[in-house]
Parts: sequence; C-alpha cells; structure tokens
Amino acid sequence: MRTIRLLASSVLFLLFPALAAGQTAPTPVFGETLEVRVVNLEVVVTDRAGLPVSGLEAGDFELRVDGAEVPIGFFTEVRGGTAIAGTGEPGEAPAVPGVPALAPGEPVDTSYLVFIDEVFSIPRDRNRVLDRLRSDLGRLGPEDRMAIVAFDGRKLTMLTSWSSSPTVLDRALREAQARPAFGQQRLSELRTLQTDQRYFRGLPTRQGSLPRSRLEAHELAFAQRLQDRLEGVVFAAVGALQSFAQPPGRKVMLLLSGGWPEDPAEYAAGEPLLLGDPDGGLRRGEEVYAPVLAAANQIGYTLYTVDVPGFSGPDVDAGSSEAPMEGIAAWREHSLRQTLYRLAGETGGKALLSAQRLDALAAVAADTRSYYWLGFTPVWKGDDRDHEVALRVRREGVRVRSRSGFVDFSVNREVSLRLESGLLLGEVPGAEPLTLEVGRPQRVRPGRMRVPFTLTLAPEQLVLLPGGDGVPAATVELRVAALDENGGRSEVPVMPLVIRGEAGKAGAAIRFASEMELRRLEHRLLVAIHDPMTGRLFVAEREIRP
Repeated sequence: MRTIRLLASSVLFLLFPALAAGQTAPTPVFGETLEVRVVNLEVVVTDRAGLPVSGLEAGDFELRVDGAEVPIGFFTEVRGGTAIAGTGEPGEAPAVPGVPALAPGEPVDTSYLVFIDEVFSIPRDRNRVLDRLRSDLGRLGPEDRMAIVAFDGRKLTMLTSWSSSPTVLDRALREAQARPAFGQQRLSELRTLQTDQRYFRGLPTRQGSLPRSRLEAHELAFAQRLQDRLEGVVFAAVGALQSFAQPPGRKVMLLLSGGWPEDPAEYAAGEPLLLGDPDGGLRRGEEVYAPVLAAANQIGYTLYTVDVPGFSGPDVDAGSSEAPMEGIAAWREHSLRQTLYRLAGETGGKALLSAQRLDALAAVAADTRSYYWLGFTPVWKGDDRDHEVALRVRREGVRVRSRSGFVDFSVNREVSLRLESGLLLGEVPGAEPLTLEVGRPQRVRPGRMRVPFTLTLAPEQLVLLPGGDGVPAATVELRVAALDENGGRSEVPVMPLVIRGEAGKAGAAIRFASEMELRRLEHRLLVAIHDPMTGRLFVAEREIRP
C-alpha cells in the first residue's frame, strides 16, 4: 500500500472578523459515545455423519474468549429456517444493540452478499459458476435476499442492492457475466515468472532442497505486484462487507475468488521460505488477509469461499484451467486452496472447491437452515487488538463450526475503513459534504507530483468547547485516501487539527490549506474531516490527473 505524504506546511485558519487563529498541540478529546455491542456467533453443530444436531440449550455450550470463560448473552436455535426460542419481537428495537430480534416460530431470513473477484478469475470459469447461481435462485427462501458486487481491480461495482426478486437477481448475474475478468493476464504473468525461474535456476522443487530465505529479483518484482493486487481485492471485499453491514437476518458472503495465494512471497518462490523476504517490503499471508477476516467477524458475516479458477500451475494447458498438475504447480494450487479454507474456517463458513463450486448456493442455503445463534458482549476497549473465540459443546461425538475471533476496532480504524470503502463504491454512507478546492498538480521529482488543496467548513458544523484559556476549540482529524489508476491504494494518514475561535460570528468560515505528494498517476481522492466529539464525518471526492 502506498502512503500519501501530507506535507508539513499545512496551515489551519479560522476566518472570523478581527479574530486571530492558529494551530496548537492536540488536546485530549472526551465525550465519545459509549455503545454496547455484541459479538454474534452462528454455530453449526453436526454429528459424525455430518447431520445437524438439534435440541441443544445454552448450558450445553462453553464459550471462551482469550482462554477465559464468558457468559452467553443471548441464545436461540434456528431449525429448518425457523427460530425455536426468541430474543425479541420482529420489528422491535433490540434491548441490546446488535442482538437479532427473533420470535419463536418465526422464519429467520438470510442475506446473501455475492462478491465477484474479476482480478484473478478467468471469464469462462467465472461464468460457469454464475450460470449455476442463476439456475439455483429458486433455492432462496421467501424471506431471503441477495446483493451482488464485482471488483475489477479499481472499482467495486454494485450490480444490485438487496433484492428478493429472481428477475432482478438474474439480470444482475447476467450483467456480471458480460463484464471483463483478468485472470488470463494473471496467468500470463505467472508463466513469465516460471520461464524466468527456468532460465536462472531451473524449476524449484521441494524434494531434497533446503528452504530459501530470500527471493531473486524477478521473483520479488512478481511478489510485490501480486501483493498489491491481493491487498486491493481484499479491501474491496472489506468495502463490500461494510457497505452492506446492516441487512436483516443471518449474513453470509459468497466470495467468488479467482485465486488468492496463501503467501505472496512463497507463491512467487514456488516453495516455502525459511524466513520470508524482509527486504522486499512484503507481508505474510496472515497480514494480507487479516482485514477481511476482521471485518467479517466484527460485522457478523460468515464467509463461504468459492474457487473460480484463475491462477494455475506451469504445466496447465492454455485451454483449460482445470488440467492435472504435479510438483511445484500442485504446491501452488494447494496455496490457493489454503487461503479459501482459512477465510471460511475462521468465520464459521465452508470452502466450496472443485465440483462443489457449481453447487455453491445450494450448499450455503442448506448450511444456513439449521444452526444456533448466540452472542456475548465483550468489554470493548477500542485498542484494535485481536481476540480469540473458542466454542465447544459439552457432548461427545459432535463437531462445532463458528467464527474464531473478533477485533476490538478503534473509532479511528472504523473511520478509516469507511473511507476505504468509499474509494471503491464511490460514496461514504452517512458522510456529509465537505467543500474541497484542488490546485494544479506540480511535478516535484521523477514519478511524483505535489497537489495543493484547501478545505472549507462552516463553524456550525463543529462543536467548539471552551479551552483552558477560555477560547473555544475543537480537535478534529484530517484523513486522505487515494486510489490510483492501477488499483494501488494508500494507507490513510490521520492528522489531528485543533480549531480555535468563536462560534456564531456572521460570515465565519473554517479553512485549511495543505499539500500532498502522490505518484504521477490518475487518482481518485477522498479527503475527510472527522469530529470525534460528535462522530460526524465530512467527505469530498475528486479525480486527480497529472
């Protein structure tokens, strides 16, 4: 991810008649809203034959967070799509935010979010999966709904919002089939890498060789491009989850992946690495995929990963992405599958691979008919830490499948994720408009440009409170997010700003002028002001061209 450089010449002005203003050191901000939230666990319990186990009660489950047993806050069984016990009345606000309102005997609906990865999938194979989704739409229950999004490497496109109409969903899936996909290009890049590997050192094998600790130059270049693309598609999936965070009923994502390697560096090497590649700026696989796991577990989505062939091995015929593979090609294929197993397993879902991909919707519909829905309320600290969740049933001979953790997101991280989602979808839900003026980009050095910008706010948009010196002030946060023409995304820097002045003056305005440094490419830019005191978020969007 490429970091935006906000230049230090930034100046904050409060334009009030006869009032001096300036920037001071940030002061502590108090008054963030305390919100009680729960972690929902959708738990599938099966016997040795794989059949659902019914009739369990809350006392049959042992729930541990970070090794310590915690009480179950609410519990119900869903059997055959119907709630057996209740947590409230449908349509009524829950007593605790995040707890589903389920009444005994009422049907429990499922919301299916379909995410189509066009970066790594091959059109023919993708369309085969989509054909089966279209033919299986009748498996949706009368209360169920589906939304469909597709990511092409730069933009996340909503093909349809939540809909229960087979006609609407069929039309959206047909539209998805007509869109380009770029898996063949990724396969070509892989074959170029393999040719280079043969030329420089022959094809690596795992038999009789010691693991390496470093990548060759051509492998490192491939791994860096691969990581950039993987981070892009992962954050697109995160953006989709966040943008569709509040549907009713149980939430599942069908993640149609064209091949997400378990570890970019090892995938490039074609073998396990002893210590990774510390000099290449590469992330381990668990770091690359952590954001989508965190978002799914936090929001309450179960991931059902579906392999849509894209990446493949060196000996695969160009006309078939399903040809038998041996040696290093088989190892690479294993790497792709392990990612799908992990994403599904840590969110309580299933990986639907090979022949199962064509029955994806049928399998998910069956898997979400009978389960236990329980939840608990952690002590939220907003420290961005990972927490392990372990659940077992006090009964022999059963298997339990549920999400395995959650992240205690800070307010700062949640705001940044909203902006990242906005880069992909073209809007930030719940944000208010911000006045932004962008100057002419100036080339400052090879491959870089400097972009001046000015923000304007009205004083009534912020809450100014008396400071220690009696002058009203507000501490806000400036964030800038950028997406370039190649799909490269920036990290989202946060700059605290202290605004000082007197509210209520006629004709007053708040103006902030600064510059940023970007790569000399076309960019989609989001600039935001977040007020931690009120939670309000002001956003402006611009297209930047060199």
